[in-house]
Amino acid sequence: MAPDFLLCDRDQELLLPPSLREWLPEDHLAWFVLDAVEEMDLGAFYGVYREDGWGRAAFDPQMMVALLLYSYAVGERSSRGIERRCREDVAFRVITAHQIPDHATIARFRARHEQALADTFVQVLALCARAGLVSVGVVALDGSLLSGNASAQATRSYASIHEEVERMLAEAARADAAEDERLGEARGDELPAGLVDRRSRRERLRRCKQQLEQEQADEQAAHEENLAWRAAWEAERGRKLGGRKPTPPAADALAARRINTTDPDTRLMKRAGRRSVQGYNAQVVASPEQVIISAQVTQSRNDSDQLAPMVARAAETLREAGIQEPIGIVLADGGYWNSPAITNVREQGIDVLIPTHDRRRVSPRKLSPRQGEEAQRIEAVLSQPEGQALYRRRQQIVEPVFAHTKVIRRTDRFLRRGFTACQAEWQLIAATHNLLKLWRAGLAQATKVIPEPLTH
Repeated sequence: MAPDFLLCDRDQELLLPPSLREWLPEDHLAWFVLDAVEEMDLGAFYGVYREDGWGRAAFDPQMMVALLLYSYAVGERSSRGIERRCREDVAFRVITAHQIPDHATIARFRARHEQALADTFVQVLALCARAGLVSVGVVALDGSLLSGNASAQATRSYASIHEEVERMLAEAARADAAEDERLGEARGDELPAGLVDRRSRRERLRRCKQQLEQEQADEQAAHEENLAWRAAWEAERGRKLGGRKPTPPAADALAARRINTTDPDTRLMKRAGRRSVQGYNAQVVASPEQVIISAQVTQSRNDSDQLAPMVARAAETLREAGIQEPIGIVLADGGYWNSPAITNVREQGIDVLIPTHDRRRVSPRKLSPRQGEEAQRIEAVLSQPEGQALYRRRQQIVEPVFAHTKVIRRTDRFLRRGFTACQAEWQLIAATHNLLKLWRAGLAQATKVIPEPLTH
């Protein structure tokens, strides 16, 4: 007797139209993202399109937003990768209803609506709050270096950029002269395509050169302004101002300045014991549920100046999301130690717990008397078992956020270039992190019973 197998006939025609509802289980992430997007206020997306119906038909922004949120949630951020999966992946085909936007359309939509996509972070945070996933009695702050869309080898000094720009201009002049001699009066002013295209190497280098010159000019202006202020202070009080006199910028400082010619906004960053990264310092404030309540990108190479702005931004985001609970305590590692910033945050009614001894420092900090009082207060808290247990929560709250983002979702590098674009991308990454938190909490159906769309 022959074996009994299920028939596998790929030439069999479908007798009835297939239903997308049968393609994925009801608890699949794709359905959850579609439900969440239905509850969002997408007015900022629709507002940029013509209302008279003229022009080529565009893909529905609601579908495109859902496509990007789902793509980022599953770690697919490349526009070409998204297009490919719209052809091959069942979940992507469900989201797009069998439509296949090409990679250029996806990239243009993401660039055109970068701020609106970043603003979905607040709406997703509000959904998490309504589901009971956001408590801010204790929050944790941390930062991690993310590579930019640029290579460290593309970082060059002002002197080398200036030399190459001059060489390329000389090449253009030689091309002019050769064409004048060869063509006479017949449009001998044309330059080679590589030298006239605004996206060419010459134009990019010229912009980098101008940026370095502006930075040098700003530094010189700041020095002169400081000298003028000191002179006015001394004239008013009739005595010399104490302290070290400001040092002017070195004469050869401009030639030594460096910039990345691929993404001039990136910075070469390195932390103790780690490899250098040409990119940005990505900051996060997270709740005990590991929900991100603030996500910002900075060009600062260390964290010591990020405490006050990140706490302020977190409080502002909570207000935008309609969360009235105030932040109680902020936990951060020793790299965030900044006594004036700690005082500033505490004056807002928010306590701060940061170790006074950073394990990455080889020598103890030098503290003023006022800073010493702040350090003694924190050390007194950390000397108690309750304080030690409280501070240990920092690792449990915020470090898994970066581990999941950079390792599980493979988001350790920005795809876009420029500070503004990377800031928008980081907030979109944070929004999809929170969406995954909400979905994993088994609340896919909660978004369907929200009485009215969310606004902010």
